[in-house]
Amino acid sequence: MTSDLRNRLLILLVLPLLALALVGVWLDYRSADEAAARHDQRLLRLLPALADSVLAPPIRDSEPPLLLLAPPVEDFLRQHPGYAAYSVRDTSGRLLLGDAWVQPAVPTTQAPEFHSLEYGGVTYRVAVQRGRTGAGELVVALADGSDPRQQWAQQLLLRVLLPNLVLVGAAGLAIHWAVRRAFKPLVDLADAVERRSPRDLSPIDEAASPAEVRPLVHSLNRLFALVNAQAEGQRRFVADAAHQLRTPLAGLQAQVEAWAMMARASVPAPLPLNFDKKHPPAQDGQAPGAIVLGVEQIEKLRHATRRTSQLAHQLLALSRADARSLDAQPSQRVDLKDLCEALLESFLDAATGKGLDLGLDVQSAHVAGHDWLLRELLSNLVDNAIKYTPAGGVVTIRCGVRHAMGLHRVFLQVEDDGPGVPEAERGRVMQRFYRVPGSVGEGTGLGLAIADEIARVHHATLTLGAGAQGRGLVVTVVFPP
Repeated sequence: MTSDLRNRLLILLVLPLLALALVGVWLDYRSADEAAARHDQRLLRLLPALADSVLAPPIRDSEPPLLLLAPPVEDFLRQHPGYAAYSVRDTSGRLLLGDAWVQPAVPTTQAPEFHSLEYGGVTYRVAVQRGRTGAGELVVALADGSDPRQQWAQQLLLRVLLPNLVLVGAAGLAIHWAVRRAFKPLVDLADAVERRSPRDLSPIDEAASPAEVRPLVHSLNRLFALVNAQAEGQRRFVADAAHQLRTPLAGLQAQVEAWAMMARASVPAPLPLNFDKKHPPAQDGQAPGAIVLGVEQIEKLRHATRRTSQLAHQLLALSRADARSLDAQPSQRVDLKDLCEALLESFLDAATGKGLDLGLDVQSAHVAGHDWLLRELLSNLVDNAIKYTPAGGVVTIRCGVRHAMGLHRVFLQVEDDGPGVPEAERGRVMQRFYRVPGSVGEGTGLGLAIADEIARVHHATLTLGAGAQGRGLVVTVVFPP
């Protein structure tokens, strides 16, 4: 953004500078041309004086004509030493007086002419005229090396181009600095929005923003408010639905559990269940209106209620883990070793009932976070491991501190020797309600999604890998140092 503005401002300023440079070149040339015109007029005035300075023909043929420089010509030559010269030649071009290098073409008429002549690295303006003198018809010439028009081309680089190039470079640096300073609040605003957590939809302070970008900040705050209201409504719906489902599902599950225990303790005959309290079933037979359920049907109902109850619990946990208010809640110092030991006790009966070896390999480790969320995270990981590990398998809960590259990273890990997750599916199992094709068990596809969400709340990283000897699944949560 700022780079584009810098380029646009640079172009918008450089083009006028170039136009001004061209105007400066043109004005400088006009000034040099006017000064040169004055020099030409001076040379024209001096040519008759130089012709009058030739007083008489030579006394002998081998001698030059008699010359007495007129005061104006003498003053001109004295004022421009090294840049002024003259010559007197006959009509054939033979040098009679003056400097030999002042050798213009012999005019065919008596009208004055001007020529440019290069000598000694200097460009001279030469005025030449053919006319009558004291020694007869001769050709007189005056050379002036101080003509500004002749030096204009050499001085163009130093007087016009170089100063303008320096000016353009300085303007570029000034634009870069000015735009960077002027747009720093806007860049800071963009960085602040970029660094925000997806759950942070709090309004931006409009008073701290420049007046030019306050309409943008106001629009962003309005958008944040709309998104926050929509997200809050969704969270309330999930939380309310989960709360409303938990109580009846808990009662239903308790009733079904009681039926299952009764069915297992009774004879293999079908068990009559009467849902009408006014007409309880008879002891010797089936009462009218009774519904007879076999053990197999009760077990299916039991599994269904367990799964529905777990789904409601996980929806509530997901809603709480996704709540924006977590960012504002103070973190606690959580002892992961105590957490792992508590979860081991909670799942020991479930693991024993399935014939699993639930083990513990823990070291002292602490992290800053939310105790109830980390408990939910570990509970989902252990529940998944027990659920998908076949009978006779091993599930291990670990925690500790890793030392790598001078950093101390606390980790939490659950490993099993079950079927594992194919490497191609490890990225997708983090999605909500996704289950690996062909999976067995009562999973809902939310356990890893909830664990990953809780890990993100704690700025931790959750990774999946293969277990020992390539069997099973290892889920590792590494916390920031």
